[in-house]
Amino acid sequence: MITKLKPYNPSATDLKADWHVIDATDEVLGRLASRIAPMLMGKHKPEYVPHLLCGDFVVVTNAPKVRLTGRKVSQKVYKRHSNHPGGLKIIPYETMIAKHPERVLQMAVKGMLPHTKLGRRMLSRLKIHAG
Repeated sequence: MITKLKPYNPSATDLKADWHVIDATDEVLGRLASRIAPMLMGKHKPEYVPHLLCGDFVVVTNAPKVRLTGRKVSQKVYKRHSNHPGGLKIIPYETMIAKHPERVLQMAVKGMLPHTKLGRRMLSRLKIHAG
């Protein structure tokens, strides 16, 4: 006789969100973002399922003190386009970290999350503070 085991499928009420506080002082931007993204998705938990919001809240402090390696400080640029002719905006990293230091880390983490409604809800659990 063969018995089938049903896979564990938690409901949304079974999932509990924890809080993590991370200090970004002297952390490399990409390595920090790749540590934060799985926490927001919940991949560090045994009850992870990809179709539910099972990640944790993450609070990052000292966002302007994040660092880049090599010559990226002078070469990295952020691009966005308004979909109108000539609507390309190019912002250097130095300008972005001076004006909006939290956006640098937020954009890095956003690229590592799913590009769906669930990914946007995961990103809303990320709190970044400059101080």
